[in-house]
Amino acid sequence: MDNASIDGAVSAERVALADLVAHLDDRQWATPSLCGAWTVRDVVAHLTGTTRDGLGTILVAAVRARGSFDRMEVDRAARRAARHSTAELVQMLRESAASTRRTPGSSRMDPLMDLVIHAQDIARPLGLVHTSPPDVVAASLAYVATNRFVGAPKRLRGLRVVSTDTGWSYGHGAAVRGTDLDLLLAVSGRPAGLLALSGPGLARLTEQL
Repeated sequence: MDNASIDGAVSAERVALADLVAHLDDRQWATPSLCGAWTVRDVVAHLTGTTRDGLGTILVAAVRARGSFDRMEVDRAARRAARHSTAELVQMLRESAASTRRTPGSSRMDPLMDLVIHAQDIARPLGLVHTSPPDVVAASLAYVATNRFVGAPKRLRGLRVVSTDTGWSYGHGAAVRGTDLDLLLAVSGRPAGLLALSGPGLARLTEQL
């Protein structure tokens, strides 16, 4: 995807996700997501910070988290979730669609893959179906598979992932097959993605997740 296509996809994903969460009730907002300790509300709060938090905010949060990126992200999301109502969070996410601003140090693909993955973090525990365009999911999978920051190369050590959607493959070793979306979830560390995968490398991927 070229830069204009990525920016357009990010905008569309934000609008689509805002539409998905706009009508959730309080119980649904409080439902644990697929993403660690975060609820649905925390995930949405996290996504509203991408276009709003500058370097100064990030540095303060990093100091507060004593240098732990994961702890910093959990804390930032929790603070934003506590400051804003659900209606405000939805509106902030919708407003973000008009912005190409990114978290300092991130690449153009980072907000896109974040949105595609986090949309499933929200939708699947709620029993909802949320679809992203096939080319967007495929691009996100190819990007995440080589991304050391999210830990994918360690999870894929000695494995080859094969897309049943496009035939795309990556890596060397025992094969793991599945749709782009299920592979993306598994490669990004979500056990829920394993459920629809198959192949002789599945057991190893499960162990390395």
